[in-house]
Amino acid sequence: MAHVSLRYDLRAPDFAAASMADRYRACLEQCSFGDANGIGMAVISEHHGVEDGYLPSPLVLAAAIASRTTKMSISISALLVPLHDPLRLAEDIAVLDLLSGGRVVIIAGLGYRHEEFEMFGIDKARRGRRLDENLTVMKQAWTGEPFEYAGRTVRVTPRPMTQPHPMVLVGGSTEVAAKRAARHRLPFMPAIGDPALADLYRAACAAEGFEHPLVVLPSGPGFVHVTEDPERAWAKIERCALYEAMSYASWQTPGQRSNVHTEATNRAELEASGVYWVVTPDECVERAKTLGSRGGVVLHPLMGGMEPDDGWESLELFVNQVLPRL
Repeated sequence: MAHVSLRYDLRAPDFAAASMADRYRACLEQCSFGDANGIGMAVISEHHGVEDGYLPSPLVLAAAIASRTTKMSISISALLVPLHDPLRLAEDIAVLDLLSGGRVVIIAGLGYRHEEFEMFGIDKARRGRRLDENLTVMKQAWTGEPFEYAGRTVRVTPRPMTQPHPMVLVGGSTEVAAKRAARHRLPFMPAIGDPALADLYRAACAAEGFEHPLVVLPSGPGFVHVTEDPERAWAKIERCALYEAMSYASWQTPGQRSNVHTEATNRAELEASGVYWVVTPDECVERAKTLGSRGGVVLHPLMGGMEPDDGWESLELFVNQVLPRL
């Protein structure tokens, strides 16, 4: 069956009624509920300096989710590695790996918003080099042994539970990203389901002598909302969906590709994009079955400033009337 996940970015536009504290509380409660009822993954992400409060600290939230769950994987998709100090990042991920029992998956992202690089005083033109350097340092740090870094001897402890290191995949939707993943001997997860990128990655792995390539191509919608009354639900969440879709589209740079990118400016275009599903339980079951075993059903219960009660209604309906039939 298709993989099922909960997704959170904790955005709260100015029209959202629930407080930010209530949204974080709802996120943790929904993850606990999902974990207890067979939802396999929580997906969280990272951006900085956004007016709506977009989640800036995914490692902190991942630790909180880990403390409220026992089985669910926690994917940080994506962690903007060039914006971080690699030693501190290695320490935090090691602790998170231990806290979660090895349930955390990191998608190493490059970052693309100019404002974020300015905020941290980092030259955006060097982001690829910083990502390469930080990945190399982090993998060495996770051995727990002393090594030379920036002209000094350093050591990162404790070692993570997952060996040889926590699960890290390289993100990105370009040939450069595919080759970077192969060069670092890491799995590859582009944001676009492009088979040509997968083929290029596998060829690059063969050239590097990396015998265990793994590529994960996304497939499926970016938002699934289950309801007995789609018209009533759309009336409540259309504004949220348009806010999310249009703000995300406005951030994209030339060459940026993503399965969840749409240029929609109204409800009809949102529906036609295939990114946003507002469906009955029966419709959800039928659509989910067409995705196959590699597809993904993404529940985004606080999407674009949605009210927590509306997210809960969809989540409970999915667990009770859709998940058992998948």
